[in-house]
Amino acid sequence: MRTLRILFAKELNATLTSPIGYTVAAVFLLVLGYTFSLTLFVTKVANLQYIFHQMYVLSILLVPVLTMRTFAEERRSETLELLLTAPVHELSVVLAKYAATLALVLGIFALTLIYAVILDRYGEPDWGPIYAGYLALALHASLLVAVGLLMSSITESQVVAAALSIGAFLMLWFADSVSYLLPPPFDSFAINLSLIGHFKPMVSGSVFLSDIGYFVTASMLALFLTAWGLAQR
Repeated sequence: MRTLRILFAKELNATLTSPIGYTVAAVFLLVLGYTFSLTLFVTKVANLQYIFHQMYVLSILLVPVLTMRTFAEERRSETLELLLTAPVHELSVVLAKYAATLALVLGIFALTLIYAVILDRYGEPDWGPIYAGYLALALHASLLVAVGLLMSSITESQVVAAALSIGAFLMLWFADSVSYLLPPPFDSFAINLSLIGHFKPMVSGSVFLSDIGYFVTASMLALFLTAWGLAQR
C-alpha cells in the first residue's frame, strides 16, 4: 500500500504539472458553460440532463488526451522498462496511473457543480436525477480512463493511443446499433455492451445495479488487461 501511495503521488504530481490537464479543463468548461447558459435561457427548465449528455460526449473526445501519455510516453522515452524492473508490482503501477488520471477527470467534473448551485439558487431542481447523473458520470469516467490506459499501454505513440481510445469508446457507444445484424445470443450481448445504454437510464434518475455493475466490471477488466499486458513484457 505504501508503494501504491508513493506511485500515486508521483503520477498525480506529473498530471497536475502538465499543461495538458489545464487545457482540457479549459476547453471542457468553456463548452459546457456556453451550453448551460444557452439551454437555461432557452428552455428555462431547472435540470441538468442536457449538460450530462454534453459531458458524456466531451469525455469521449477529451479523456484520450489525458490518458494517451500515461504509458505511451514512458515507453517512447524508455523509462517504462526502468519502472517495470523496479521492485513494484505491475498492478500497482497501473492503479497509480489510473487513480491520478481519474482524480483529474473527477476534479474537472466537480467544477460543473456550480451549475447545480445556480439551478438551486434560481429554481427548484429535482435533486434525484442530479445525484444519479453525477454518479453516472463518475462511473463513465472510470471506464474511459481504464480503457484509455489499456490503449496507451500497447503503443509508444501518443497519437496512436488517443486514436485507439476514441475508436474503442465509439465502438462501445454504438455497440447496440449492430445488434439487429447478429443472431441470438450475440444480439443481446451487443445491446448489453452499449455504453450509452447503461448511461442514459442513470442520468434520467433510474439507477440499476446492472448498470453500475457494467461500468465497474468493464473498468476492472480493462485494468486487469493493462497489468497483464505489462507483465508479459
